[in-house]
Amino acid sequence: MNDQTLGVARERYWRVNNFGADGGDALTWVPIKIGRFTLKFPNTEGRRRAVRIHDLHHVVTGYQTTWTGEAEIAAWELATGCLRWPAATVLNLAALGVGLAIAPVAVARAWARGRQTTNLYGEDGVDHLLPRTVDEVRASLGLDRPDPPVRVRDVAVLAAIALAPIAVVALATYAIA
Repeated sequence: MNDQTLGVARERYWRVNNFGADGGDALTWVPIKIGRFTLKFPNTEGRRRAVRIHDLHHVVTGYQTTWTGEAEIAAWELATGCLRWPAATVLNLAALGVGLAIAPVAVARAWARGRQTTNLYGEDGVDHLLPRTVDEVRASLGLDRPDPPVRVRDVAVLAAIALAPIAVVALATYAIA
């Protein structure tokens, strides 16, 4: 049972992951470490709005900020429906691609979980959610129920999502040649 408020849990999540007191909201560029290298990309307003919700999703789902955890939350967010949020969709598709390569079973489980639950992307901001308990928010999203099994259809959808960019590149290459 987690009767901690979402605001307190989010602050702890930021602290544990060294995201700073504002979760990195004020950063102009967002660093991503890949081995010994660090890539940076712009912290646009669209990304900021999406990450404010995305971070709360980490808190309520329990998915970590590892490569596997980011792939799991990407699959979960896509399955719950984040397509109206372009920044979330693009970032999630990239993380999903990595996840299908490194942790396909975990990604499939997260996708299956996502198809049975909802997300916070329909909310108008996040501040009004912060006084609620983690358990309240989990229950409102359907995350308090047992995880569903992975269906063949889940695997087929994930395969289609993974193959779509490859097909586009192949067709573009063929059309140019």
